[in-house]
Amino acid sequence: MKIAEIKPGKVEFQGFIENLRDKKNMQFVVIRDLSGKIQITVIKSEKSEIAEIFSHATLESTVKVTGTAVANEYVKLNGIEVIPDSVEITSRAEALPISDDSSIDQRMDYRWIDLRQEKNQLMFQVQTMMTNSMREYLLNNDFIEIHTPKLIATASESGSDVFEVKYFDRKAYLAQSPQFYKQMAMASGFERIFEVAPCFRAEKSHTKKHATEFTSFDVEFSYIDSFQDVMNLEAEMLTYALKKTKEKYGEKIKEVFGVEINVPTLPFPQMKLLDIYDELEKRYNFTVPESEKTDLTTEAERLCEKLAKDKFNHEYLFVTDYPPDKRAFYHMRKNGILQGYDLIWKGIEITSGAQREHRYEEIKKNAEEKGLGEDVKFYLEFFKYGIPPHGGFAIGIDRLTMLLLNIPTIKDSMFLFRGPDRLTP
Repeated sequence: MKIAEIKPGKVEFQGFIENLRDKKNMQFVVIRDLSGKIQITVIKSEKSEIAEIFSHATLESTVKVTGTAVANEYVKLNGIEVIPDSVEITSRAEALPISDDSSIDQRMDYRWIDLRQEKNQLMFQVQTMMTNSMREYLLNNDFIEIHTPKLIATASESGSDVFEVKYFDRKAYLAQSPQFYKQMAMASGFERIFEVAPCFRAEKSHTKKHATEFTSFDVEFSYIDSFQDVMNLEAEMLTYALKKTKEKYGEKIKEVFGVEINVPTLPFPQMKLLDIYDELEKRYNFTVPESEKTDLTTEAERLCEKLAKDKFNHEYLFVTDYPPDKRAFYHMRKNGILQGYDLIWKGIEITSGAQREHRYEEIKKNAEEKGLGEDVKFYLEFFKYGIPPHGGFAIGIDRLTMLLLNIPTIKDSMFLFRGPDRLTP
């Protein structure tokens, strides 16, 4: 049984030895599994064989225990202790090579031990809840989940930032995103799809928010009128997921991470890129050269957190009206303005989204302007035989987790981090 399910009576359970106090006449042993902790109390004079087992046990060894759980108001762990009848050491642990004071790179070397911490296990329970709730929202709105190839014949968006792999007698690449296949699904008449899967970026970035492999939550849907429809759906989906997550884990998150989960109000505020720079200058005396106003600088992005709170009393901010030269060729343009957006949360971009260009001649022209003609020839075929107006977005699950729980770096918010200098374990 799980430790959290233990009630007075006969019990059998397994877990890790978290703490062991070996006194002259008694032993107090704390056993932990994913669901919680329980105290085992051993009176040496009555359970000498069990006392001998625990006297030679090491912390983080795993054990199997049978015995009787009894109520005891003096026991801090849920007022219950277990009087054991039998104890079996199922795996003996050596001295741990890391501690709470170890550097992040040392902890990454022994990630399977680092993940035993309560906060790390809670983090992945929360991540599971967020991901499942976003999936649930989409399924409730008639979306189909698809699974697209990660081995592709040509670079998915450009010739840079891709990993090249040997594929029998020719080259292949690891997909930067499922974008082309998401749009193929629109051409297939699937209308509403999503995917949760790995993406690969060959970027030598050493920031707190970048990784070379990460999990992306991608959404695409048809018959939209504008990218406003895309923003509205994303805002509703995130609000739904945050509400569900707070209901289940809100108190535990506050206890372990010291973070209050705020369920946002709808609609999310939005501002044009140049208007943001105007506001940042007026409010905070922040300026950048005109040449840098074609995108959000890192510092401008960071200041968007304060701007969203000061101007809208909101944690989220949609940024719109980017110039097209900074964005992918498949984003629709109107009068020289990109029909897309970024979503900023806590001063970091968590989403890029857009209405896609679905008109064949227009998207062909955009691709040629970017010098991508032959590389995307197969992709352009999708648009020759009828495809609805559509749009979509992508959210990095690991970055979302990092921001939700105020975790210092993306290294800590991933099960196993991959970066320019990290390929093991």
